[in-house]
Amino acid sequence: MNEFNNKTAVVTGAASGIGLELAKLFAEQGMNVVLADIEQDKLDAAVSTIETFGAQAIGVLTDVGSAESVEALYQAAASRFGSVQVLCNNAGVFTGGHVWEQTVDDYEWLIRVNQWGIIHGLRAFVPHMIAQGDECHIVNTSSMAAMCTLPFSGIYHMTKHAALALTECLYHELSMTAPQIGVSCLCPELVNTGIATSARNRPAELGKENITDMHTLSMTAITDATANSLPPRVLAERVLQAIKDKVFYILPPADNPWRATANSRLEDIQQVRNPTFAPPAI
Repeated sequence: MNEFNNKTAVVTGAASGIGLELAKLFAEQGMNVVLADIEQDKLDAAVSTIETFGAQAIGVLTDVGSAESVEALYQAAASRFGSVQVLCNNAGVFTGGHVWEQTVDDYEWLIRVNQWGIIHGLRAFVPHMIAQGDECHIVNTSSMAAMCTLPFSGIYHMTKHAALALTECLYHELSMTAPQIGVSCLCPELVNTGIATSARNRPAELGKENITDMHTLSMTAITDATANSLPPRVLAERVLQAIKDKVFYILPPADNPWRATANSRLEDIQQVRNPTFAPPAI
């Protein structure tokens, strides 16, 4: 997909971080942009920013964990712009700690956003993209956490593995049935986003995070690590290039330490050896 002018992109988690940079980059390509997020004030500000690029943009308050909310997102996009050519299921959240100490609500929250957010996006948009018959592209945001396993962030790794697996299956299915729709999976390394403070958007019915010593240590580590990491714009540029080149795996460069960690896991599987503790040298 190389023609973007006057086409429409929908981005979830678009009020900040990678999502906002994706929205900006799509606007720079002359696209209409539909920004979806759960934070109304930040969403309004993001739409205003996108409009400064001369793009047509709307913001839709969206809970990606709700099928009804994501269906309403599609309806809003279709009502305003008629059709959607690029879908970025990008929203994500994080919490850490021992897998046996984290609560059922902790699991529910990450599964609801990181897995169901993608599922709802696919169910709401893909049938219409197929019916359109034009060239489209879907980008699901996973993580390098999908390609390795590290302690004290087990729920996050689990949901990101699921996101990658689902996206690979989607790629195969659309290749067979609707090859005009490209599919990519974004697997970022550490990025300077607000994911370390994502509990600000945790639904009230799921209670507060279970604050244990290991949870505190994990959240401090992710806060410090993301604060000194890649700017989100770098990831947005990787996505745009992958859409143009029809590349599925959107990964860090080959010499990035996260690639070495992922390769260690692949070697463990190939050699049928026990999991190696090989955190990236960052």
